[in-house]
Amino acid sequence: MANQAKKAVVKAEVAPQHIKTKQASAEPKWEIKDRTYILKGSYTPLTATLPSRHSSRFPLLWFDEKTGEQKELRYATNQNSPLVEKQKGESTLGHVVFKNGTLFVPKQKQNLQKLLSIYHPSLNVKYYEFSKVEKATDDLVYLEMEIEALNAAKSMDVDQAEAILRVEVGSEVSKMTSREIKRDLLMFAKSNPDLFIDLANDENVQLRNFAIKATEAAIIKLSADQRTFVWASNGKKLMTVPFDEHPYSAMAAFFKTDEGLEVFKSIEKKFL
Repeated sequence: MANQAKKAVVKAEVAPQHIKTKQASAEPKWEIKDRTYILKGSYTPLTATLPSRHSSRFPLLWFDEKTGEQKELRYATNQNSPLVEKQKGESTLGHVVFKNGTLFVPKQKQNLQKLLSIYHPSLNVKYYEFSKVEKATDDLVYLEMEIEALNAAKSMDVDQAEAILRVEVGSEVSKMTSREIKRDLLMFAKSNPDLFIDLANDENVQLRNFAIKATEAAIIKLSADQRTFVWASNGKKLMTVPFDEHPYSAMAAFFKTDEGLEVFKSIEKKFL
């Protein structure tokens, strides 16, 4: 376990970069389909209304980068475009209303879809367009991460498992049997795989746990003011905890120094 006290330096390799000599000029094709829009945030009111026409109180403008002009928007149920400049004759104004945080727009309402998917300034600010492809991608990423975390938890030794669980349950982990530790570790990996993977790759987590176990075993002792670590046997000072730093995080960092590595090895021998 002493090798954990030395931090490995990994050199990242950069893949060769391929320079594109020609960019595709074709713009994404607009797809005729039903679309669903969802309000952002955790709060979903029974009804929520978005501005559907430009006014001095609620400006509804779209900036055309090709012409460098601001263009007025208006949702009119009898017009083909949400751009006022392309609307002709009398306009029948419509409302944009979300119910329970969701707005379904059938493919027949192309003017409303384009207003919400292309022009409306509240897009990706107050609401977003739901995409089955993006959701499937997010779900796949999460499932792959969950599998990775569960596999890592299954093959993890008890010492490392204890170190990770101590972050979650604190000192209670010292009272748990090895089977309880493995069970709770798998449950933790399944419920929060991204955090589990981060902790599994954090060498300081194991070093902090080692320091805590050494304290619980009365090999080292932390002073009442949590400022100094000493040998429990003779009171000789090991290190002073830097101001405003967690004592066991400081001890983990100390273990990675030359002096701290010798202390680490000495403590490790006392556990045998």
